[in-house]
Amino acid sequence: MSWPSTLVSYKRTDEYTADSTPAGLLSDHTTKAGVWAMIRVLEGSMQLVTEEGVEELHKKNPGFIEPEVPHHIVPGEDVRFYVEFFRDSTVA
Repeated sequence: MSWPSTLVSYKRTDEYTADSTPAGLLSDHTTKAGVWAMIRVLEGSMQLVTEEGVEELHKKNPGFIEPEVPHHIVPGEDVRFYVEFFRDSTVA
């Protein structure tokens, strides 16, 4: 996936495991307009589910989420991950 080169990170979540994943991430939700997200898997694996299908995420394959795209995750038993949020630095 190709993101705009002007994206800058501005926030990240705590690290989560299968047991500590917030319930909101397990059902369909979206990021706000103008907000991109990246799911960074530190250990194990998980699935990112979008209208386009299911993608297996792991340390070498993070999940990329564009603004306002409905998605949810399915954490693997051994997963440890966090979500990092980005916005376009050229937009006021």
